Amino acid sequence: MHKLIISFLVILIATGGSALADPRDKLKKSARQRVVKVIDGDTLILKDKTRVRLVGIEAPRLMPDRDKFGTWSIGYKSAELLSRLALGKFVTLYFGGTRRDRYGRALAHLFRDDGLWLQGEMLKAGMARVYTFPDNRAVVPEMMALEQQARQRKLGLWAVDYFKVKDQRTSAKYRNSFQLVTGTVRAVAHIRGTYYLNFGDDWRTDFTVVIKSAAARKFIKAGIDPESYQGKTIVIRGWLKMFNGPMIEATHPEQIRTAD
Repeated sequence: MHKLIISFLVILIATGGSALADPRDKLKKSARQRVVKVIDGDTLILKDKTRVRLVGIEAPRLMPDRDKFGTWSIGYKSAELLSRLALGKFVTLYFGGTRRDRYGRALAHLFRDDGLWLQGEMLKAGMARVYTFPDNRAVVPEMMALEQQARQRKLGLWAVDYFKVKDQRTSAKYRNSFQLVTGTVRAVAHIRGTYYLNFGDDWRTDFTVVIKSAAARKFIKAGIDPESYQGKTIVIRGWLKMFNGPMIEATHPEQIRTAD
């Protein structure tokens, strides 16, 4: 009996307290369809020709001609896993926010008839990262917990340098890509409604996180004052651009977590 209790506690801690949570409880059920084609590790096509983007995750791209950092092979493995999990299987679409993107793809969480959650399996295997959006955040805690397990165990893409969490001082090398960046916020500037989280002495060249006024309202509604990040070591995920040095714009609070 003691062993069972200990095992349960280990699972509960590893999954951030969500071991018994069913993400479907937070989502709205929709159609059931058969998967007829897998495009890559986060995109597939259903029998009725609906193209589905597995919302909330981002898998490595299948672009060997642009494989500057040697990531194509992990992209292939990611697509291969999704094929094994989904191809020919019936899945039910669940929605937790905006249902279509600008390309007309369905933005859905997919569950097989046996209850298996495709996003969850891809994250657990380290074959995808959590990729959140301000209008699709229903089950982010559950996804983050699964990603964290894979990251700690260095599974899949987490064993590849390109996908590992970057130090803010060397992040510029990875500009124009989706990255996780870590560092300590040295100062927070609040200018005309926009917050700038500065990680160095020179805001013109050092790494910065920008939280514009509309996004800042989401942070404050969630009980987070952007100025409270000062002095804290954080991990920010998002599209890394160059604007007065390397920069990521935070559009919603789930992009930022205090360092593990």
